[in-house]
Amino acid sequence: MTLITRVLNGNLPLRLSTLKAARQLQCGYSSHAKYAEHKPIERIRNIGISAHIDSGKTTLTERILFYTGRIAEMHEVRGKDNVGATMDSMELERQRGITIQSAATYTVWKDVNINIIDTPGHVDFTVEVERALRVLDGAVLVLCAVGGVQSQTLTVNRQMKRYNVPCLAFINKLDRMGSNPYRVLSQMRSKLNHNAAFIQLPIGVENNCKGIVDLVQERAIYFEGEHGINLRLDEIPQDMRVESQERRQELIEHLSNADETLGELFLEEKPFTEADIKAALRRTCIKRTFTPVLVGTALKNKGVQPLLDAVVDYLPNPGEVENLAYIEQEGQEKQQIVLNPARDGKDPFMGLAFKLEAGRFGQLTYLRCYQGALRKGDNIYNARNHKKVRIARLVRLHSNQMEDVNEVFAGDIFALFGVDCASGDTFTTNPKNNMSMESIFVPEPVVSMAIKPNNTKDRDNFSKAIARFTKEDPTFHFKFDNDIKETLVSGMGELHLEIYAQRMEREYGCPVTLGKPKVAFRETLVGPCEFDYLHKKQSGGSGQYARIIGVMEPLPPSQNTLLEFVDETVGTNVPKQFVPGVEKGYREMCERGMLSGHKLSGIRFRLQDGGHHIVDSSELAFMLAAHGAVKEVFQNGAWQILEPIMLVEVTAPEEFQGAVMGHLSKRHGIITGTEGTEGWFTVYAEVPLNDMFGYASELRSSTQGKGEFTMEYSRYSPCLPDVQEQIVRQYQESQGLGQPEKKKKKN
Repeated sequence: MTLITRVLNGNLPLRLSTLKAARQLQCGYSSHAKYAEHKPIERIRNIGISAHIDSGKTTLTERILFYTGRIAEMHEVRGKDNVGATMDSMELERQRGITIQSAATYTVWKDVNINIIDTPGHVDFTVEVERALRVLDGAVLVLCAVGGVQSQTLTVNRQMKRYNVPCLAFINKLDRMGSNPYRVLSQMRSKLNHNAAFIQLPIGVENNCKGIVDLVQERAIYFEGEHGINLRLDEIPQDMRVESQERRQELIEHLSNADETLGELFLEEKPFTEADIKAALRRTCIKRTFTPVLVGTALKNKGVQPLLDAVVDYLPNPGEVENLAYIEQEGQEKQQIVLNPARDGKDPFMGLAFKLEAGRFGQLTYLRCYQGALRKGDNIYNARNHKKVRIARLVRLHSNQMEDVNEVFAGDIFALFGVDCASGDTFTTNPKNNMSMESIFVPEPVVSMAIKPNNTKDRDNFSKAIARFTKEDPTFHFKFDNDIKETLVSGMGELHLEIYAQRMEREYGCPVTLGKPKVAFRETLVGPCEFDYLHKKQSGGSGQYARIIGVMEPLPPSQNTLLEFVDETVGTNVPKQFVPGVEKGYREMCERGMLSGHKLSGIRFRLQDGGHHIVDSSELAFMLAAHGAVKEVFQNGAWQILEPIMLVEVTAPEEFQGAVMGHLSKRHGIITGTEGTEGWFTVYAEVPLNDMFGYASELRSSTQGKGEFTMEYSRYSPCLPDVQEQIVRQYQESQGLGQPEKKKKKN
């Protein structure tokens, strides 16, 4: 008699441990079977779970871990038992009910190893999503059946496109009032430009959510027993047969457009087998030409097991994704090398460090192995600084728990202790090959705040906390401003900096005070301005002599966050060995503008001619000449200040639409679109970040607490003349210069 039968027949006492053992047998998961056993590459999946805020990512991950037998019982994100979800291991995450750090885990489903990374939804923690998607082979894009495609969904979709990550879509929260998966599908097609179609249909929504229809295998699936563990397969309900046929036909048409093999069968009007459709789904999903759409409700335990089947069936294994390394040699173009994903350990090890974390035993470095194998006791080299590290301990992670392993192979995600490195570093066992992998895209911070510890005796802990957080998070910056004699921290938003301030108090016992948020303005030229600057200094002995001639001009609006330096000199008037000095001087001057003290951006510096002295010219002289040239352009050119513009999405009940739009207009917002469904409306607007502070409390008070908004950085744009005047005046007063003289500017 099997263990499951004995439990069901009452021959065994119903203990949690027995239930867990029974379920592990049912799922084909054995806690004794070492995950790190040497499995073939076809039996490995690396997936991420990404979505907009509150779409149910962490709840879905909790269900996946439960059904695969990885955890004994489920907990909710905002559960009454105060335990919190497994993946939200930080106390702050459990209190706020949000994910702050991406968490890694692994599990086994039907003898396939699945590495999972649960990512945050808030745009303030966007770098966590960036680095997770950089090292994953596939992703599950979770969408709310009520909210549909929201602002952060668009951001996550762009990130998946950037790293070419194939994805499945899972429409969650079918049990919520107002859920409409059909509307979400049409939004995926119109807003995300996905060639998407249902491979499952819901049997009822809201309170009537009973199960799902599988369109590929043409059957109904019901989730019965405690926590929906038992799957009952049945015929498609009579009242859904026509719709199922139509939707299956629609699925085949969308697939035929994306897949040649299925397209030929379709044109020849041959019958399709289940295997044909599954093979086409896998091929098109991996190529990113089609997105299968699944449905369910993670909170009510429906649709999770079929999603796991889809991950195994349709998402790629590490061997089906092309991963590249680059060999860089001076004076030559980058050379591309395709890494070998075979799990035989014959090729030299190549791994990418994608996340750092300060653990109980020192710095914990998360890596993804792309080629070869790594064993305890091996030596690895950092491709950036060529430092050698000996591997003393290899671990796999399950949220904040660790499991020691002896070796890892291509396709595995693991962690090391005591490795001094930065996020995005490449590691290899062969230091001579000069290979490195593409790093992670890191967005520029947009908000700064003054920060100081409440007690001077906490300065040591404050320094430790800042050092750790800036190393862990590349979007969290820290500097001391000499002019205002204040310490400034910069990040992706108010919430981002607030969370770090709270972590300093909790983890380091160092309460801090944050000042008023400061916006990262930029200064740029309005039109081209020529310069001809001679730097000449004679004070006995060898002097300094450098002359540079050229033009500084604005870059197009699409590149207004960049700085460019172009050497257009011909001949030897400016010797080539001094050109780097000119570029260095120009970039140094761009760190602080003279209009408002902010960085310069969106400018191209064209060096066209100059002059040198056979004895007195040096790189330093040309660097100082560049300083003088930029100052000259500041005096003669027309300048303007750029400010970050945010994409803002506000959702609230329809009766508050007028008030919400009025408030956005008052904050200099430009409304770009609105839509409404079933008593709720969503308004999309572009608003300067400088005008968005304090909006959260204003929105709550004007919508009786029912409205919510999200915002993310869009672009830099010239600010209004009165705003520019105010910023310049404040800067001049802070510098003790009194009333500034009117500076030329173009409205």
